Amino acid sequence: MWRSFAALLVSATSLWGQGNATAYEGLRVVGTQFGRGALNHVVSITGVKGDPQPEKWRITLEDPEGRGVRELEIADGKIDSGERPDRPVAGSTEGATIQVSRLNLDSSGAFAVASHIAGTSHTQFATADYTLRTDERGEPTWIVTLLNRSSHPVGTVYIGATRGTVKRTEGMFAGATMEDVENDYDQGEESGPFSGVKKRIKDTFHRTQEEARDMFDRVKHSFTDFINRG
Repeated sequence: MWRSFAALLVSATSLWGQGNATAYEGLRVVGTQFGRGALNHVVSITGVKGDPQPEKWRITLEDPEGRGVRELEIADGKIDSGERPDRPVAGSTEGATIQVSRLNLDSSGAFAVASHIAGTSHTQFATADYTLRTDERGEPTWIVTLLNRSSHPVGTVYIGATRGTVKRTEGMFAGATMEDVENDYDQGEESGPFSGVKKRIKDTFHRTQEEARDMFDRVKHSFTDFINRG
């Protein structure tokens, strides 16, 4: 059975207390229902219209026997539905599974980092869509898309779920990464992704990156510690 809500509360403002679970809590449901071994087969975790957390999490698991994937929908502390997609899976899930032992950022922490960046870049939003998956290097990465009241995307932030590095932004800071900024400083004002953009934008982005790292130190949360404490 799902663990007692009280055991999961870390403060009076816990997201569970507000009725919506974080991604870690969704993964705990999967581990409880199917055994912890199932957590070695997670391909992606998604949630939409989070305010700040979504009402449901969709967790995609690879079939250990190579028969596609299984999609589970987690809501209210239980599996709401489980199905195999009717459509074929695009590509292979080999190498795409998330090493949950490397997760140090729950969806609540990813929201904190993304919303801070949005505030610094003067981007207003109402809700957030979440995706956790591996990048091209196999690193677990949060993709947080911020939406306005009309559900139109106003910005997206890519955050490494192991070290909390903001790898990329879209719709904010010209979609540049920290590496872009550093290269631009080396190349001068007339080249690079910030050509023609005022220096203060670069300075703001640079400062925001540092602030994001500091915030990660405050909100980081090991999934291994989380799953073992219950």
